[in-house]
Amino acid sequence: MTIGFIGLGNLGIAIAENLLEKKHALHVYNRTTSKAESLKEKGAVVCSSVAELSKACDIVFSIVSDDTALKEITEGENGIAANLKAGGIHASISTILPATARELSILHEQHNNHYIASPVMGRPEAAKAHKLNFLVSGNKDAVETVKPFLQDGGGAGIWEMGEEVSAANVAKLCSNFLIASAMEAMAEAINLAQKSGLDAKAWMSMLTQTLFSAPIYINYSNLILREAFLPAGFFLKLGLKDTNLVLQQAETTGAKMPLGNLVKQHFEECVQAGLGEHDWTAIAMAVK
Repeated sequence: MTIGFIGLGNLGIAIAENLLEKKHALHVYNRTTSKAESLKEKGAVVCSSVAELSKACDIVFSIVSDDTALKEITEGENGIAANLKAGGIHASISTILPATARELSILHEQHNNHYIASPVMGRPEAAKAHKLNFLVSGNKDAVETVKPFLQDGGGAGIWEMGEEVSAANVAKLCSNFLIASAMEAMAEAINLAQKSGLDAKAWMSMLTQTLFSAPIYINYSNLILREAFLPAGFFLKLGLKDTNLVLQQAETTGAKMPLGNLVKQHFEECVQAGLGEHDWTAIAMAVK
């Protein structure tokens, strides 16, 4: 099969490189064409438009910044849906609203091709180590077709959330909220420990070897303790975007999320302070 890849940010380019390492025929497109040059040198075909890429491919992966960007590349006469061959598959890796996934799935059905949700859990370094986790939902046959390519793209785990196409996006938003709230809690606790004269590094080392021996606590507490917020593995401004999506979904469903509103407030404070392109662990600066 010929694979297409749209969106070459820090994570996207790492996944695309993994696909090339597995010798897949890969077409790529990015609005900033210079980002595709390193992939061209490794054998990728660089396309000049979304339509050109979509016409050439059996499966198109996209990882773009938000719902608006995803709609821009999917809708219209020059979008993925109108140009992907009958029976083709568009797998969206982006973190978006569940409603957007449902809307785009209907659009693809009208063009006799498939849309599935495949949002990813993991940072660029996890992609390079083939330790990503993909959450997938949608048409079962399309999901089965795409799964081997997600594995080749760096997926250590492919977690199926069912045939309702929006389910994986709900799971991703809930997961990102848990990460953001964990960072908020770590930042507050570390700040309290430091202001109380405790060796916060030694204390957190104990915790991450006992009660909190999970990657989020191990890796993110280390970044917070060292204030290693540059270069960013995941931009803080995107953390704010995701938190806004979480709260939009909460409003849609009538779910109460008071902690979500606090996390949003702290992300906003950090963006206003010029930390938008720092790593999202820089939310810790809001409690300083």
